[in-house]
This record gives sequence, C-alpha cells and structure tokens, in this order.
Amino acid sequence: MRRALLFALALFSLPALSEELKPFSASYTADWKQLPMSGSATRSLEALDEGRWQLNFEASMLVAGLTEESTFRLDQDTFLPLTYRFERNGLGKGKEIEQDFDWNEKQVIGNDRGDPVRFPLNRGLLDKSTYQLALQHDVAAGKKSMSYQVVDGDEIETYDFRVLGEEVVRTKAGLIDSIKVERVRDPTQSSRKTVLWFAKDWGHLLVRLHQVEKDGKEYQIMLKDGTVDGKPVEGRRD
Repeated sequence: MRRALLFALALFSLPALSEELKPFSASYTADWKQLPMSGSATRSLEALDEGRWQLNFEASMLVAGLTEESTFRLDQDTFLPLTYRFERNGLGKGKEIEQDFDWNEKQVIGNDRGDPVRFPLNRGLLDKSTYQLALQHDVAAGKKSMSYQVVDGDEIETYDFRVLGEEVVRTKAGLIDSIKVERVRDPTQSSRKTVLWFAKDWGHLLVRLHQVEKDGKEYQIMLKDGTVDGKPVEGRRD
C-alpha cells in the first residue's frame, strides 16, 4: 500500500512543453476503494530567476504526509533537473531523499535515507518529478509510447508509458476531454496497473489517476480544482 500511495501522490499535474510552459496550481482528492479514508494534495509550478522553474508538492492523509520539491531548467525541449528533495513521514519509517544534478561535473550527488548516492549524469536523465513533465510534453506532442531514465532511490530505472486513446473525465471542475495513458510493466515481473488521464485543453494537467496493486487494492486520484497561468480550470457541465 505504501508504494502505491507514494506513486499515486507523485503523479500530479504539470503542463506540457508543446505549449509554452506556464505556472499552475492544482488540488486533488484521493480515495482508496477498500478503506474508509481520503486524502488531499496540492502541487504548484512557478518560474524562478535565470530560467529556472520550481515544482512544489504537498500531500496529507490522516497522520501521514509528504513533501516533494524539484528545480530544473529547459534547454529547448529538454528538461535538465537541478535539485530534488523528498520527505515522507507517518507511513512507517520516515524517508528523506536529496539529489543535486551537477551539469558541469556531469554527476548526480545525494543521499537516500542517509546512504550516499552518486551517478554519472547524462542528458536525458531525470528525477522523479521532472520526468512527469517529459511525459506530458510527449503526450501533448502526439507520441504514442514513451520511455524515460529516472533516478529512483539508489538506482536508475526505466519508466515506460503508452497512450490508450481519448476519454472524457468527470471531475469537480466539470467534464474534461482527456488523453488516457498507462504505465507499461512486464506482466511476468509485476501485476500492478497504473492509468492516467491528462487534460487536452488545460496544459495537459493530470485530472485522474487510477492504480491497482498486485494484492487487488485500488486507488484513485481526482482533480478538485486548479489554475493554469492564472486561469481557473473549467470543464463542460451536463
């Protein structure tokens, strides 16, 4: 459950580069089919100085919570992560991750729960926040399958996705035309399923995420409200 929760909370709205990168804020509700609990999360993107951007994310449910923050810059259509920070509390043992991306020395330096981490840094390597931007950029550009190299704890993992089609999602902000995407996993290695819906007309904001764990537990994240470049997200009404 912990792994599913962290993955679900990590995949919140981000705008796509096929449109101009714009600041945003969004809030979500989270529900678990088997458990009488719900949670909430907020995420925002803001422009900093010298062409840098910052993503901020906070989530809470009952006595648990997590925060995630990353900074990055853009080189044409390529995301270049600069820093990544993650902190979780209330879900068993706490967890802290720090990563610094040194593009001059071409290396990633940091720590994962106190253990030192170091990787060679090549163009295209992403952290667990900025890869989401790359995914939405590629979805907006019309790609049907995507693959990313992501620093995941003390390893570099490959994250694969494919587009399933278009679908209308009913949210508290109204009916939103969306692109449906699933994470691709080897069925001989994992029975987990993850499906995401990105808003076509709102910077490819994530509006819904549905996940099924290998034990059958189901989780869903739904958009409550948000703004993109200062404009409130508004879907169609019945």
